[in-house]
Amino acid sequence: MIVKMMKYNIVLFSAERERFIERLRELGMVDITTSGWEPTEADRELVTAIDSRVKALAALDLFAAGNDYVASAARVEKGNVFNSYLTAQAAIAAAKAENVRLQKLLEEWIAWGDFDCATLAKLAESGVVLRYFTAQRSTFEKSVEEWSANFNIAVVGEDSSVVRFVVIGNGKEEVAIDAQEQKAPTMNNAELKALIKANEAVIAEQNAVISAVSDARAEIEGEVAALKYKMQDVRIEATADKAADGLLLVMEGWAEKETSEQVDAMLNEYPNVVYIKENPTEEDETPVKLKNNRFARLFEMIGGLYALPKYGTLDMTPFFAPFYMLFFAICLNDAGYGAIILALGIALAVKGGVKMRQAAYLTMVCGGATTLFGLYTGSLFGMSIPQLLGAEFMAEHPIPFLDFQGKFFTWSLALGVFQILFGMLLNILFKARTFGITSTFATLGWFIVLLSGCLAGGLQMLDPNWVIPGFTTSDTAFYIAMGVGAVFMFFLNNVKRNPIMNVASGLWDTYNNITGLLSDVLSYIRLFAIGLSGGVLAQVFNSLAMGLTGLDAGIEQFGVGTIFQILGATAVLLVGHGINLFMSAISSFVHPMRLTFVEFYKNAGFEMTTRAFNPLKREL
Repeated sequence: MIVKMMKYNIVLFSAERERFIERLRELGMVDITTSGWEPTEADRELVTAIDSRVKALAALDLFAAGNDYVASAARVEKGNVFNSYLTAQAAIAAAKAENVRLQKLLEEWIAWGDFDCATLAKLAESGVVLRYFTAQRSTFEKSVEEWSANFNIAVVGEDSSVVRFVVIGNGKEEVAIDAQEQKAPTMNNAELKALIKANEAVIAEQNAVISAVSDARAEIEGEVAALKYKMQDVRIEATADKAADGLLLVMEGWAEKETSEQVDAMLNEYPNVVYIKENPTEEDETPVKLKNNRFARLFEMIGGLYALPKYGTLDMTPFFAPFYMLFFAICLNDAGYGAIILALGIALAVKGGVKMRQAAYLTMVCGGATTLFGLYTGSLFGMSIPQLLGAEFMAEHPIPFLDFQGKFFTWSLALGVFQILFGMLLNILFKARTFGITSTFATLGWFIVLLSGCLAGGLQMLDPNWVIPGFTTSDTAFYIAMGVGAVFMFFLNNVKRNPIMNVASGLWDTYNNITGLLSDVLSYIRLFAIGLSGGVLAQVFNSLAMGLTGLDAGIEQFGVGTIFQILGATAVLLVGHGINLFMSAISSFVHPMRLTFVEFYKNAGFEMTTRAFNPLKREL
């Protein structure tokens, strides 16, 4: 549900702004409107300063969990922690870039063997210059006699495909041969390795500095909080209306209705502050805060990836949450994969801390649902549970596993129809409560027609025995329901409009709705397709692992070779199922989200806002 808000129009003296804003931060209950803010160059620099420190904190989190962190690092100078981090990062980046260059030179020059650059320089001063060439072995063997007749050639090194040689001359002659000339070495291998080692020492030294910065990260966190407070002040100052030649400021604030009395008490502490408290109107850009039960609250992060619901409309989170959980389970469709996702969620809850708790619980819920659905369809890491149990056991205990491949195509369409009708019903109920029942007649007509068609004819497509007595496609009640729906669709879709215009509008809506609803329903086939493809890939990897190692023929006699067969099959299974789980998990996360945000939201009449309730408060 969407939390009820109260709007405040506040007037105060400009001189009291800083003290008043600080008091609002201490209270932590008021969101000040700062929309329409256009940052200056100084403001952009402030945003950059905040962003760079936030990114630094994120990088320090990763660094502290890595192997480069040194717990015994020295302390950094107080008040200079962030600058120390920037300096160390720049030094590490420069050292790594230099090592990349040196390593490339080493790979190029090491093939020429060890040499003394000073000796080469003395030879060059005395008129003996070495020029370095590489050629394909076939080319060299074919042309070496001809080249040797004109030049002094000495082979330095060779392998199966390339020959490396030098042409000895005075450096002034033109060497026209079918070979690739290489850059002359300027350092020997020992010198290059020494420079690389020196850079590695610089990296290790700077990693120690970053370790110390990580231990003193509280200073950077304090700077971020202070800069954010400054940014809030800048935005409030820039967007507040000024009156009485700048002596007064007029601000718009928002607070939760439940806690608004505490806000009133704080405002009443200031005798020079005047405020007007009122309910929001439809024209207001009211900030939104959601409040749901424990289960639906987990899915707020999913809905937040799209948009928050507009204030005064319906929060769809508790309504799409069960569908999303079910759709995730259908797309992944394997008890083994679901158990892994569940275990990852538990691990994230244990080690991820408070910040990751919501994501951990969501992972656990989706993983648990997948495990249960996978057991229902009889799939365990691509293996058939009924086959694992054996024909004799299944004959004695006839467990009703779902034939996913044979039956779920129809069920995926049925789920789509059900969710779309559910969304339309929510839209009807909300509009009827907000604008009156007459505002819903067009949607209500379509709902009656679609529901009647599904009950009279659709149920029998799922199961021939599912027949509602007296309400089939040949019964009078069905035609009456369809007629009522048609009246709402074509004649009452707008009770204030001309009947002829209603009919014309109804025909146009019929075309749009038929094509749109057909497309919406067919989109749910992806549930069947993704679930089936993941299962097929799992079976393929199982067959591949057994076939490549010969275990598909069984084990006649256990020996050392059998151990290698098992190890090989295990490696193939781990890699194959790892890839399949990764790809299937991404699809299971994305595609239910797509069905929610496109098909369900559209038919439920979802209206969005980009403004979340974000009260001023102290972060430290």
